Amino acid sequence: MARLCEGRVAIVTGAARGVGREHALGLARHGARVVVNDLGGAVDGTGTDKSPAQQVVEEIKAMGGEAVVNGDDVSSWNGAKNMIDQAVDTFGTLDVVINNAGILRDRMLVNMTEDEWDSVIQVHLKGTFAPSRHAAAYWRQKSKDTGEKVNARIINTSSTSGLYGNVGQTNYGAAKAGIAAFTIIAARELGRIGVTVNSISPTAYTRMTDNLREYTEEDIERRDPRWVSPTIVYLSSAEAKDITGRVIQAGNGRVAVCEGWRRGAEID
Repeated sequence: MARLCEGRVAIVTGAARGVGREHALGLARHGARVVVNDLGGAVDGTGTDKSPAQQVVEEIKAMGGEAVVNGDDVSSWNGAKNMIDQAVDTFGTLDVVINNAGILRDRMLVNMTEDEWDSVIQVHLKGTFAPSRHAAAYWRQKSKDTGEKVNARIINTSSTSGLYGNVGQTNYGAAKAGIAAFTIIAARELGRIGVTVNSISPTAYTRMTDNLREYTEEDIERRDPRWVSPTIVYLSSAEAKDITGRVIQAGNGRVAVCEGWRRGAEID
């Protein structure tokens, strides 16, 4: 059977661990060449360490794939541009950007600091915008040069915290709700040049969810990040050109399309 992403070039941010790592490995198994982006920081975003990202690259190479490490900050305008340029310079093109990088700084609203708010919004929301913006500019120019649509992908990462709400995460939830809105609007803007934009809300057991509640062994298996990534792989493929503007919940034994705000009861 032909591999879904044969020959495609993908950037995965936050790809050293957890869900991002599984995305990178899954794409590589299906023939994609992968830029593995990660600062290698702690859950709260502090510190840097390129070795986890390098380990993912080595895993991909061991299976016969192609991958490179990128250590740019996704929320940096110039860093995001450099990440796009690295993919094109290394592999000759770019087809997929998966915005997965994120941090947590949970706090009840009355105790949240300005830095706890700003840092989470910056990594999640600006860290989705900046790579998407530079990739979109690259694809628009490519479409102009060739006179054809590009069949490219942006896949963002939302969360049930943003879609449905979660106590202690006004910063994280606001960012994730913003990413869902960003997804829908960007999909409407970029469709004319052949770029689809979707978002995944993962249900997975990772270091970011480890302290949310007690997990049984069955919970951990059902929520293994590897069950999220098949949806990412399909959405990244050329076959998914007609799916756009969607927020999809994946993992824990389900794939579901999430529906947004709808006008309810009203009075004249």
